[in-house]
Amino acid sequence: MTNLLQPLRGTTVAITGGAGFIGSRLATLLCTEPSISIVLFDNLHHDAISGTPLLQHPNVRFIRGDVRDKAAVQEALTGAHHIIHMASIAGVDTVMKMPVTTMQVCLHGTMNVLEVCHSMQSAGQDVRRVVDFSTSEVFGRFAFNVAESDTTALGAVGEARWTYAVAKLATEHLASNYFKQYGLPTVAIRPFNIYGPHQVGTGAIHHFVRNALVDEPLVLHNDGSQIRSWCYISDIVNGILLALVRPEAVGQSFNLGNPRSTVTIWQLARDIARLCQSGSEIRPIKWDFADVELRVPDISKARKLLGFEPVIDLEEGLQRTIAWYREQNLGGATNSTHGGR
Repeated sequence: MTNLLQPLRGTTVAITGGAGFIGSRLATLLCTEPSISIVLFDNLHHDAISGTPLLQHPNVRFIRGDVRDKAAVQEALTGAHHIIHMASIAGVDTVMKMPVTTMQVCLHGTMNVLEVCHSMQSAGQDVRRVVDFSTSEVFGRFAFNVAESDTTALGAVGEARWTYAVAKLATEHLASNYFKQYGLPTVAIRPFNIYGPHQVGTGAIHHFVRNALVDEPLVLHNDGSQIRSWCYISDIVNGILLALVRPEAVGQSFNLGNPRSTVTIWQLARDIARLCQSGSEIRPIKWDFADVELRVPDISKARKLLGFEPVIDLEEGLQRTIAWYREQNLGGATNSTHGGR
Protein backbone atom coordinates (compact mmCIF):
# COMPACT_ATOMS: atom_id res chain seq x y z
CA MET A 1 0.00 0.00 0.00
CA THR A 2 2.95 2.33 0.57
CA ASN A 3 3.46 2.68 -3.20
CA LEU A 4 -0.18 3.73 -3.58
CA LEU A 5 0.43 6.66 -1.24
CA GLN A 6 3.20 8.10 -3.41
CA PRO A 7 0.84 9.77 -5.94
CA LEU A 8 -0.95 11.41 -2.99
CA ARG A 9 2.17 13.06 -1.55
CA GLY A 10 1.78 16.77 -0.98
CA THR A 11 -1.99 16.68 -1.49
CA THR A 12 -5.05 17.14 0.70
CA VAL A 13 -7.51 14.26 1.01
CA ALA A 14 -11.00 15.02 2.36
CA ILE A 15 -13.24 12.22 3.64
CA THR A 16 -16.92 12.76 4.39
CA GLY A 17 -18.03 10.19 6.92
CA GLY A 18 -14.41 10.20 8.01
CA ALA A 19 -15.19 9.22 11.61
CA GLY A 20 -16.87 6.00 10.50
CA PHE A 21 -15.39 2.53 10.24
CA ILE A 22 -13.98 2.63 6.71
CA GLY A 23 -13.18 6.34 6.67
CA SER A 24 -11.19 6.19 9.90
CA ARG A 25 -9.17 3.19 8.70
CA LEU A 26 -8.39 4.95 5.42
CA ALA A 27 -7.35 8.08 7.32
CA THR A 28 -5.11 6.05 9.62
CA LEU A 29 -3.26 4.67 6.61
CA LEU A 30 -2.99 8.09 4.98
CA CYS A 31 -1.37 9.39 8.17
CA THR A 32 1.63 7.14 7.51
CA GLU A 33 2.65 9.51 4.70
CA PRO A 34 3.76 12.75 6.42
CA SER A 35 3.15 14.99 3.40
CA ILE A 36 -0.57 14.14 3.04
CA SER A 37 -3.05 16.50 4.73
CA ILE A 38 -6.34 14.89 5.77
CA VAL A 39 -9.72 16.49 6.43
CA LEU A 40 -12.34 14.37 8.21
CA PHE A 41 -15.95 15.58 7.99
CA ASP A 42 -18.57 13.77 10.07
CA ASN A 43 -21.56 14.31 12.37
CA LEU A 44 -20.22 11.56 14.73
CA HIS A 45 -23.40 9.49 14.53
CA HIS A 46 -21.03 6.52 14.30
CA ASP A 47 -17.76 7.39 15.98
CA ALA A 48 -14.74 5.19 15.32
CA ILE A 49 -12.14 7.89 15.99
CA SER A 50 -12.64 8.72 19.68
CA GLY A 51 -9.85 7.22 21.72
CA THR A 52 -7.61 6.85 18.66
CA PRO A 53 -4.56 8.97 17.79
CA LEU A 54 -6.26 10.37 14.68
CA LEU A 55 -7.65 13.54 16.22
CA GLN A 56 -4.25 14.44 17.68
CA HIS A 57 -2.34 13.81 14.46
CA PRO A 58 -0.77 17.03 13.14
CA ASN A 59 -1.89 16.31 9.57
CA VAL A 60 -5.55 15.68 10.46
CA ARG A 61 -8.22 18.36 10.60
CA PHE A 62 -11.64 17.31 11.90
CA ILE A 63 -14.79 19.24 11.04
CA ARG A 64 -18.03 18.23 12.68
CA GLY A 65 -21.00 18.77 10.41
CA ASP A 66 -23.90 17.33 8.46
CA VAL A 67 -23.44 16.50 4.78
CA ARG A 68 -26.88 18.01 4.11
CA ASP A 69 -25.44 21.41 5.09
CA LYS A 70 -23.85 22.71 1.89
CA ALA A 71 -21.92 25.48 3.64
CA ALA A 72 -20.34 22.95 6.01
CA VAL A 73 -19.50 20.67 3.09
CA GLN A 74 -17.87 23.57 1.27
CA GLU A 75 -15.76 24.40 4.33
CA ALA A 76 -14.58 20.80 4.55
CA LEU A 77 -13.81 20.22 0.87
CA THR A 78 -12.34 23.54 -0.24
CA GLY A 79 -8.70 23.03 -1.16
CA ALA A 80 -8.90 19.23 -1.30
CA HIS A 81 -7.35 17.43 -4.25
CA HIS A 82 -8.96 14.06 -3.53
CA ILE A 83 -12.45 13.66 -2.07
CA ILE A 84 -13.92 10.40 -0.76
CA HIS A 85 -17.64 10.74 -0.04
CA MET A 86 -18.69 8.10 2.48
CA ALA A 87 -21.15 10.02 4.67
CA SER A 88 -24.37 8.02 4.85
CA ILE A 89 -26.87 6.33 7.13
CA ALA A 90 -25.36 2.99 8.14
CA GLY A 91 -27.12 -0.24 9.04
CA VAL A 92 -30.35 -1.85 7.88
CA ASP A 93 -32.04 -1.33 11.26
CA THR A 94 -31.34 2.40 11.15
CA VAL A 95 -32.42 2.69 7.52
CA MET A 96 -35.74 1.02 8.28
CA LYS A 97 -36.37 3.34 11.22
CA MET A 98 -35.32 6.49 9.33
CA PRO A 99 -36.13 5.99 5.62
CA VAL A 100 -36.73 9.67 4.85
CA THR A 101 -33.54 10.75 6.61
CA THR A 102 -31.70 7.98 4.77
CA MET A 103 -32.77 9.35 1.40
CA GLN A 104 -32.11 12.96 2.40
CA VAL A 105 -28.56 12.18 3.52
CA CYS A 106 -27.81 10.18 0.37
CA LEU A 107 -29.46 12.48 -2.16
CA HIS A 108 -28.97 15.95 -0.70
CA GLY A 109 -25.60 15.07 0.77
CA THR A 110 -24.16 13.68 -2.44
CA MET A 111 -25.57 16.54 -4.50
CA ASN A 112 -23.86 18.97 -2.11
CA VAL A 113 -20.54 17.14 -2.44
CA LEU A 114 -20.72 17.02 -6.23
CA GLU A 115 -21.83 20.64 -6.55
CA VAL A 116 -19.04 21.86 -4.27
CA CYS A 117 -16.46 19.80 -6.16
CA HIS A 118 -17.76 21.06 -9.51
CA SER A 119 -17.62 24.65 -8.27
CA MET A 120 -14.07 24.12 -7.04
CA GLN A 121 -13.06 22.69 -10.40
CA SER A 122 -14.76 25.55 -12.28
CA ALA A 123 -12.83 28.02 -10.13
CA GLY A 124 -9.57 26.45 -11.24
CA GLN A 125 -8.88 24.31 -8.18
CA ASP A 126 -7.01 21.06 -8.76
CA VAL A 127 -9.72 18.45 -8.10
CA ARG A 128 -8.05 15.20 -9.07
CA ARG A 129 -10.57 12.58 -7.93
CA VAL A 130 -14.03 12.35 -6.34
CA VAL A 131 -14.87 8.87 -5.06
CA ASP A 132 -18.54 8.27 -4.27
CA PHE A 133 -19.47 5.32 -2.06
CA SER A 134 -22.52 3.51 -3.38
CA THR A 135 -23.73 0.12 -2.13
CA SER A 136 -23.99 -3.50 -3.23
CA GLU A 137 -27.69 -3.24 -2.30
CA VAL A 138 -28.32 -1.78 -5.76
CA PHE A 139 -28.31 -5.36 -7.09
CA GLY A 140 -31.42 -6.28 -5.10
CA ARG A 141 -32.38 -9.48 -3.31
CA PHE A 142 -30.60 -12.02 -5.53
CA ALA A 143 -27.14 -11.02 -6.70
CA PHE A 144 -24.85 -13.89 -7.69
CA ASN A 145 -21.55 -13.09 -9.37
CA VAL A 146 -22.90 -9.68 -10.30
CA ALA A 147 -20.83 -7.39 -12.51
CA GLU A 148 -21.00 -3.61 -12.66
CA SER A 149 -22.72 -3.79 -16.05
CA ASP A 150 -25.51 -6.04 -14.76
CA THR A 151 -28.96 -4.57 -14.41
CA THR A 152 -29.66 -3.17 -10.97
CA ALA A 153 -32.75 -4.41 -9.13
CA LEU A 154 -34.70 -2.40 -6.61
CA GLY A 155 -37.32 -3.62 -4.16
CA ALA A 156 -40.97 -2.75 -3.87
CA VAL A 157 -42.13 0.76 -3.02
CA GLY A 158 -43.16 0.81 0.63
CA GLU A 159 -40.32 -1.46 1.80
CA ALA A 160 -38.23 0.94 3.86
CA ARG A 161 -35.07 -1.13 3.39
CA TRP A 162 -34.84 -0.22 -0.30
CA THR A 163 -34.80 3.53 0.30
CA TYR A 164 -31.04 3.23 0.84
CA ALA A 165 -30.41 1.33 -2.39
CA VAL A 166 -32.69 3.60 -4.45
CA ALA A 167 -30.97 6.72 -3.15
CA LYS A 168 -27.48 5.27 -3.62
CA LEU A 169 -28.24 4.23 -7.18
CA ALA A 170 -29.43 7.76 -7.90
CA THR A 171 -26.17 9.15 -6.52
CA GLU A 172 -24.20 6.78 -8.76
CA HIS A 173 -26.04 8.22 -11.75
CA LEU A 174 -25.29 11.71 -10.48
CA ALA A 175 -21.58 11.01 -10.05
CA SER A 176 -21.32 9.35 -13.45
CA ASN A 177 -23.05 12.24 -15.17
CA TYR A 178 -21.04 14.92 -13.41
CA PHE A 179 -18.11 13.26 -15.16
CA LYS A 180 -19.88 13.05 -18.52
CA GLN A 181 -21.37 16.55 -18.48
CA TYR A 182 -18.75 18.53 -16.57
CA GLY A 183 -15.60 16.42 -16.68
CA LEU A 184 -15.52 16.05 -12.89
CA PRO A 185 -13.21 13.03 -12.27
CA THR A 186 -15.66 10.83 -10.38
CA VAL A 187 -15.51 7.15 -9.42
CA ALA A 188 -18.25 5.05 -7.78
CA ILE A 189 -17.51 2.16 -5.43
CA ARG A 190 -19.96 -0.58 -4.53
CA PRO A 191 -18.62 -2.21 -1.33
CA PHE A 192 -19.66 -5.75 -0.44
CA ASN A 193 -19.97 -6.48 3.30
CA ILE A 194 -16.91 -4.94 4.91
CA TYR A 195 -15.74 -6.08 8.36
CA GLY A 196 -12.75 -6.00 10.66
CA PRO A 197 -11.22 -4.32 13.73
CA HIS A 198 -12.62 -0.90 14.69
CA GLN A 199 -16.08 -1.57 13.24
CA VAL A 200 -18.71 0.31 15.22
CA GLY A 201 -22.44 0.08 15.61
CA THR A 202 -23.62 -2.22 12.83
CA GLY A 203 -22.88 -5.40 10.95
CA ALA A 204 -23.47 -9.10 11.53
CA ILE A 205 -19.84 -9.86 12.39
CA HIS A 206 -19.68 -6.97 14.87
CA HIS A 207 -22.72 -8.24 16.76
CA PHE A 208 -21.88 -11.93 16.49
CA VAL A 209 -18.37 -11.44 17.88
CA ARG A 210 -19.52 -9.27 20.76
CA ASN A 211 -22.16 -11.79 21.76
CA ALA A 212 -19.96 -14.84 21.23
CA LEU A 213 -17.27 -13.46 23.54
CA VAL A 214 -19.75 -13.49 26.44
CA ASP A 215 -21.64 -16.67 25.41
CA GLU A 216 -24.80 -14.77 24.50
CA PRO A 217 -27.08 -16.05 21.69
CA LEU A 218 -26.23 -15.30 18.06
CA VAL A 219 -29.62 -14.33 16.66
CA LEU A 220 -30.33 -14.83 12.93
CA HIS A 221 -33.10 -13.74 10.60
CA ASN A 222 -35.24 -16.74 9.67
CA ASP A 223 -33.10 -19.83 8.93
CA GLY A 224 -29.77 -18.07 8.33
CA SER A 225 -29.50 -19.34 4.75
CA GLN A 226 -28.76 -15.85 3.39
CA ILE A 227 -25.42 -15.81 1.57
CA ARG A 228 -22.83 -13.03 1.76
CA SER A 229 -19.26 -12.40 0.62
CA TRP A 230 -17.15 -10.73 3.31
CA CYS A 231 -14.32 -8.30 2.58
CA TYR A 232 -11.71 -7.46 5.22
CA ILE A 233 -11.15 -3.79 6.02
CA SER A 234 -7.55 -3.57 4.76
CA ASP A 235 -8.63 -4.94 1.38
CA ILE A 236 -11.34 -2.32 0.88
CA VAL A 237 -8.94 0.44 1.94
CA ASN A 238 -6.49 -0.80 -0.67
CA GLY A 239 -9.30 -0.71 -3.24
CA ILE A 240 -10.15 2.89 -2.34
CA LEU A 241 -6.53 3.94 -2.80
CA LEU A 242 -6.48 2.27 -6.20
CA ALA A 243 -9.64 4.17 -7.16
CA LEU A 244 -7.95 7.39 -6.05
CA VAL A 245 -4.76 7.00 -8.05
CA ARG A 246 -5.42 4.83 -11.10
CA PRO A 247 -6.28 6.98 -14.14
CA GLU A 248 -8.39 4.12 -15.54
CA ALA A 249 -10.83 4.53 -12.64
CA VAL A 250 -12.27 7.87 -13.72
CA GLY A 251 -15.89 7.74 -14.83
CA GLN A 252 -16.29 4.11 -13.74
CA SER A 253 -18.14 2.09 -11.09
CA PHE A 254 -16.41 -0.77 -9.29
CA ASN A 255 -17.48 -3.71 -7.16
CA LEU A 256 -15.06 -4.07 -4.24
CA GLY A 257 -15.41 -7.25 -2.23
CA ASN A 258 -14.04 -10.75 -1.77
CA PRO A 259 -16.02 -13.44 -3.61
CA ARG A 260 -13.74 -16.13 -2.15
CA SER A 261 -15.00 -15.35 1.36
CA THR A 262 -18.59 -16.40 0.74
CA VAL A 263 -20.68 -18.11 3.40
CA THR A 264 -24.22 -18.43 4.74
CA ILE A 265 -25.09 -16.35 7.78
CA TRP A 266 -25.71 -19.58 9.70
CA GLN A 267 -22.20 -20.82 8.90
CA LEU A 268 -20.75 -17.40 9.71
CA ALA A 269 -22.31 -17.56 13.17
CA ARG A 270 -20.94 -21.09 13.66
CA ASP A 271 -17.46 -20.04 12.57
CA ILE A 272 -17.43 -17.07 14.92
CA ALA A 273 -18.63 -19.20 17.83
CA ARG A 274 -15.88 -21.73 17.08
CA LEU A 275 -13.12 -19.14 16.80
CA CYS A 276 -14.28 -17.43 20.00
CA GLN A 277 -14.45 -20.83 21.75
CA SER A 278 -17.94 -19.76 22.68
CA GLY A 279 -20.90 -21.62 24.07
CA SER A 280 -23.31 -19.25 22.33
CA GLU A 281 -26.56 -20.68 21.03
CA ILE A 282 -27.37 -19.91 17.40
CA ARG A 283 -30.97 -18.75 17.55
CA PRO A 284 -33.07 -18.16 14.40
CA ILE A 285 -36.02 -15.78 14.71
CA LYS A 286 -38.79 -14.93 12.28
CA TRP A 287 -38.08 -11.87 10.12
CA ASP A 288 -40.97 -10.57 8.03
CA PHE A 289 -39.17 -7.69 6.33
CA ALA A 290 -37.31 -7.47 3.03
CA ASP A 291 -33.89 -9.13 3.01
CA VAL A 292 -31.13 -9.93 0.55
CA GLU A 293 -30.94 -13.69 0.04
CA LEU A 294 -27.76 -13.85 -2.05
CA ARG A 295 -24.98 -11.36 -2.66
CA VAL A 296 -21.66 -12.31 -4.28
CA PRO A 297 -19.65 -9.86 -6.42
CA ASP A 298 -17.82 -10.27 -9.68
CA ILE A 299 -14.66 -8.18 -9.20
CA SER A 300 -13.17 -8.83 -12.66
CA LYS A 301 -13.44 -5.17 -13.67
CA ALA A 302 -11.66 -3.96 -10.52
CA ARG A 303 -8.96 -6.59 -11.07
CA LYS A 304 -8.45 -5.53 -14.68
CA LEU A 305 -8.61 -1.73 -14.39
CA LEU A 306 -7.42 -1.15 -10.83
CA GLY A 307 -5.28 -4.17 -10.05
CA PHE A 308 -7.52 -4.84 -7.05
CA GLU A 309 -7.09 -8.22 -5.36
CA PRO A 310 -8.38 -9.04 -1.86
CA VAL A 311 -5.80 -11.01 0.12
CA ILE A 312 -7.34 -11.67 3.56
CA ASP A 313 -9.57 -14.75 3.61
CA LEU A 314 -12.52 -15.02 5.97
CA GLU A 315 -10.87 -17.32 8.52
CA GLU A 316 -7.85 -15.04 8.93
CA GLY A 317 -9.99 -11.92 8.92
CA LEU A 318 -12.25 -13.29 11.64
CA GLN A 319 -9.25 -14.29 13.74
CA ARG A 320 -7.81 -10.77 13.48
CA THR A 321 -11.17 -9.21 14.25
CA ILE A 322 -11.85 -11.39 17.27
CA ALA A 323 -8.35 -10.73 18.63
CA TRP A 324 -8.98 -6.99 18.42
CA TYR A 325 -12.34 -7.25 20.19
CA ARG A 326 -10.66 -9.25 22.96
CA GLU A 327 -7.86 -6.70 23.30
CA GLN A 328 -10.40 -3.88 23.52
CA ASN A 329 -12.57 -5.84 25.96
CA LEU A 330 -15.55 -5.28 23.67
CA GLY A 331 -17.43 -8.48 24.37
CA GLY A 332 -21.00 -7.73 25.41
CA ALA A 333 -24.53 -8.73 24.54
CA THR A 334 -26.30 -6.83 21.76
CA ASN A 335 -29.97 -6.99 20.88
CA SER A 336 -29.53 -6.89 17.11
CA THR A 337 -30.58 -9.73 14.82
CA HIS A 338 -28.99 -10.42 11.49
CA GLY A 339 -29.60 -11.65 8.02
CA GLY A 340 -26.22 -10.15 7.17
CA ARG A 341 -27.18 -6.71 5.77
